[in-house]
Amino acid sequence: MAGPLFLAVDTTEPARARALIAAARPHLGGVKLGLEWYCRNGLATTRFVMRECGLPLFLDLKFHDIPNTVAAAVRAVAPLAPALLTVHAAGGRAMLAAARDAAPPATRVVAVTVLTSLDDSDLAEAGVDGGVAPQVLRLAGLARAAGLDGVVCSPREVGPLRAAWPEALLVVPGVRPAGAATGDQKRVMTPAAAIAAGASLLVIGRPITQADDPGAAAAAIAAELGG
Repeated sequence: MAGPLFLAVDTTEPARARALIAAARPHLGGVKLGLEWYCRNGLATTRFVMRECGLPLFLDLKFHDIPNTVAAAVRAVAPLAPALLTVHAAGGRAMLAAARDAAPPATRVVAVTVLTSLDDSDLAEAGVDGGVAPQVLRLAGLARAAGLDGVVCSPREVGPLRAAWPEALLVVPGVRPAGAATGDQKRVMTPAAAIAAGASLLVIGRPITQADDPGAAAAAIAAELGG
C-alpha cells in the first residue's frame, strides 16, 4: 500500500474532483470516493478519473445487504480494481465472507465498525449497549473471523484494535489537524496522534478539500506525518 494519507473527495463533480486530486497529489497515498460520488457518476466516470490521477482507489461504498447481494455488488465494481473496498461489519460473518470471496485478489476488503459520527448515546438509541469501544472490538473480531483485511474505525479505537489484531489494516477517518473544525465527526484525533496510535491509513477530506489552498493543506498534513 502507498503512503498513509488518502484524500476523501467530497464532491460529485468530476472537474472539481480532478482539480482537488491534482492539487494534493504529491502528498497522497490514494483517493477515497464514496457513496454520493458513485451514485452520481457510476463506474465509467470513476474509472476515468482514477486512471487519470494514477493513484490507488479506496472505494467506500459500505455495502450492507444479504450475502448474495453484497457479493454481486462487489463483483459489479471489480472492474475498477479498487485497492480498498468497504462493507459494514454489522452485516454478519456470512456477508463479510461473501464480500471477501467476491473481491479481486488485489483488493483489500475492510469492514466499517462504528461510524465516526456516532457516540455512546447514539448506539444506545439504536439498542446497542455498552458503548462504542466494546462494539468496535466485537465487530472487528467478526471481520477477522471472516477473513477480511482490517477495519474502518475512529482514531480513538486504534490502540485497542492494534493490540487485539496486530496485522490488521486500520483505516481511520475522523482525523482533524489541530484547530480544524470537527464537523459531524464525534471521535477525532490529529493525524500524527492517529499514526502514533497505530493507524495504517488516514482518510482526510474537508480539512484539505475545503481549504483555500488544498495543496498546501495536504502538504502541511504530510509534514506533520514526517512525509
